[in-house]
Amino acid sequence: MKMNTSVLALLAAMALAGCSAHNTTSAQPTAQAPQTAPAQLPDNVMKRALASGLYEMALSPQGDALYVSSAEGFKDVQGGVVYKLDPKTLKTLGATHTDLKNFGMAISADGKTVYVTNSLDGGVSAIDTSNGKVLSRTLFPERNEKGQPYGAREIVLHNGNLYIGAVADPALVWVVDAKTLKVKARIKNAGKWVTGLHFSAQTQRLYVANGGGEILVINPRNNRIEQRWKPLGDKPALLLNIAEDESTGRLLVTDNSKAKTTLVLDIHSGKIVKQLAGDALAVKFNAKRHEIYLTQRESGKVLSLDAISYAVKQRWDLPPHPNSLLLSADGQTLFVTVKQAFNKDHSTNGPDSVVRIDLNK
Repeated sequence: MKMNTSVLALLAAMALAGCSAHNTTSAQPTAQAPQTAPAQLPDNVMKRALASGLYEMALSPQGDALYVSSAEGFKDVQGGVVYKLDPKTLKTLGATHTDLKNFGMAISADGKTVYVTNSLDGGVSAIDTSNGKVLSRTLFPERNEKGQPYGAREIVLHNGNLYIGAVADPALVWVVDAKTLKVKARIKNAGKWVTGLHFSAQTQRLYVANGGGEILVINPRNNRIEQRWKPLGDKPALLLNIAEDESTGRLLVTDNSKAKTTLVLDIHSGKIVKQLAGDALAVKFNAKRHEIYLTQRESGKVLSLDAISYAVKQRWDLPPHPNSLLLSADGQTLFVTVKQAFNKDHSTNGPDSVVRIDLNK
C-alpha cells in the first residue's frame, strides 16, 4: 500500500479577557520511574483495547452511541473502520468497514450522519448512522509536489457546511456542502498545514490553527480571513487543537512538538493571557465543571485543570500515548483515545484503546 508519508508523520506527531503581560504555569507532572506493570485504573476509569489506528470520536445527540474513527493498521492493511460503541460500557454496537482510512470526525445535529476525513487519500465520507452504510464521498483533487493528495485532517460542521483543513504547504480549508459533499469554496492562503479548527458561537468566527504558529480568524459568511495572529511571534510553533471558554472569551490552543505549551488567548485580540508549559495535544473546556482537560502524549497522562487558577486538579495515567478527547453533553463524562507508539515500519505493538472517565466519582 502506497503511504502518504508526510501526512502520516504529521498525524503521528499530533496523534487540538487578555492582558499584555502573561505568566507561565507548569502543567507537567513530576517525572516518575518507569513501571514494569500497568497501574490499576481508578474506579471511575474504564479502558477497552479496541483496534489499531484510533483517532477522533463523536457522540450521538441522544448520548446513546459513541463513534470512533479508525485507520486500522498502517502496515499491509488497507482501509479502516468506524466503530459504534455503547458510551456507558464501551461494548461494540456496530462497525462500518471502509475502503479508506478514517481520522477526523463530526456528527450532524440530528445524529443521522457521521462524517469522517480520509486523511491519507485527501477526502471526506458521510456515513448513515442507522445502518452504517457509506452514503457518499468526496476526494479533493489537490496534489502536492510529489503527486500525493493534500491530507484532510480536522473537520467542523457549521450551518450546513463542513470545514475541512488541509495538511499541505501552502494549506487551505475546504468548504463542503454537508448534504451533497460538493465543494462550495476553498479558503486559501492558510499557511503551512491546517491542523486545528474551531467555530465560536460567541464571535461567529472560525478559528484555524496551523503548523506555522498562526491562528487565522475566518468569517464563515464570506469565507474571508479577517485576522492572522502569531501569538509566539518568531518562536518556532506548531499549533494544533483549539477549545474555547465562552464565558471569559478565552481560546485554548495546544502545541505538542515545538513550543510544548498550551496558549490561553483572548478570543478577540489573540493576545496571550497565559501559557501552560508542558506537552499538550488535545484540549477540551468543560463549562459545566469549569475545568480544562489536556492529553499529554509524551508523559502518558490526561490532566484536569481548574479553569480559573489553571492548577492541576487531577491526573490520570493512561499510557502509552493519550490522544483525542471528547466530552459528553452534560459535561460529566470524558472519553479518551489512547494510542500505541509507531514502530519504524509503521506497525504497532498492540491495539489502541478507548477510555471512559466518570468525572463525578
